[in-house]
Amino acid sequence: MVFPIHFPELSSNSQQAVSLAKTKKLGEFKQDKVIYSNYEAFYLIDTKKANPYYKEKRISQKKVLKLFLKKDKEFLINYLVYKDLRIKSYIPKTGLKFGAEFRIYEKNKSHATYLTLIATSKQKINLKEFISKNRVAHSTAKKLLITIVDSQQDITYYEVNWAKL
Repeated sequence: MVFPIHFPELSSNSQQAVSLAKTKKLGEFKQDKVIYSNYEAFYLIDTKKANPYYKEKRISQKKVLKLFLKKDKEFLINYLVYKDLRIKSYIPKTGLKFGAEFRIYEKNKSHATYLTLIATSKQKINLKEFISKNRVAHSTAKKLLITIVDSQQDITYYEVNWAKL
């Protein structure tokens, strides 16, 4: 069953949206509707679970991607990571309050296990950014997950752990 997602507020009040929010942790409940992050909304559209509507008119997935890329030039790289994590049965949620793109939950866990640092294989990871994200992850009882997306869109994950010597 396909349900509508309304733009620009990225929300739905359909029964399917409520069901997916409860069972798959897609979206957040607010005022009798489900509100989505850009990644959650695009994932539902990309996987053909939802149709996007702007001012009661259906819009294409291509148009939605254009809108998201206009706001965030890194959207597509980050979305590839989001989708890969979902496929692997993790639950990625926005991590902005932690200075990361995502906080990642394992199934049936109420506390996020990871924060992400996402880069392409052509980018250099800034040492100060790495240290900063690693310290935030450690101080919030999470691990840092360095995520590298290569030119073929293959994704490699590196888990950073602290060691006491």
